Amino acid sequence: MEQTKNYFHLHLISDSTGETLMAAGRAAAAQFQGAQALEHVYPLIRTRKQLFAVLDAIDGAPGIVLYTIVDTELASIIELKCRDMGLPSVSVLEPVINVFQSYLGAPSRRRVGAQHDMGEEYFKRIDALNFTLDHDDGQLPADFNEADLVILGISRTSKTPTSIYLANRGIKTANIPIVHGVPLPQDLIKATRPVVVGLIASVDRIAQVRQNRILGATTGYQGEHYTDRSLISEELKYARSLCERHGWPVIDVTRRSIEETAAAILALRPKWR
Repeated sequence: MEQTKNYFHLHLISDSTGETLMAAGRAAAAQFQGAQALEHVYPLIRTRKQLFAVLDAIDGAPGIVLYTIVDTELASIIELKCRDMGLPSVSVLEPVINVFQSYLGAPSRRRVGAQHDMGEEYFKRIDALNFTLDHDDGQLPADFNEADLVILGISRTSKTPTSIYLANRGIKTANIPIVHGVPLPQDLIKATRPVVVGLIASVDRIAQVRQNRILGATTGYQGEHYTDRSLISEELKYARSLCERHGWPVIDVTRRSIEETAAAILALRPKWR
């Protein structure tokens, strides 16, 4: 039986940004413990000259080839060259496009980068990102009622990265730190428009993340209270009590990635999905 590889080359060829491929490749690679994918990303590949340069690079580091190329001629070249090199290749989008064509009874447009058109949705995302950056860490509380979502949490519960991730989905998100003993802004209490969500995590998780922050801090920074587990426990109790008092849902992010936390928040309001 062939020994399992502890690493492999993963080649991702796209005629656009490559985001779809990276998500698909990483999702698949994550299912194989002990095998690390060495990613080679080739975005904006739209000509034969560009493609042949990529195929030469692949020949020098053989591995799995995934691609999203809507030009059928270029896609055929990839298939033929990979077959000649004895490498597996998969068109990530083609099976999906075929299903759409069959169900809708219409051919696809085969237009490169169609998902990145700068239409209404694009500008909605830009507006949401600007709003979110302006309202990070409790800034501009008077505008909270303009938000779609407000995220609360004690320090190191991933409020900011989760907010930015959701803003990239077009959701105007503000976030507010919960500080033990400090009341929340009245502008938030009075706000009627946004969904308000609290984030918590285990004491150990927060202590570890805070300790890592201290290790990277400037010389002389004193963080004993910041990482004290008994004090973190009190902070979490205070955060829970605030959310319970106002009827706001709480999400435990201890074992969640940013994407999983965002998905849990999105599930709270169907119109965001």
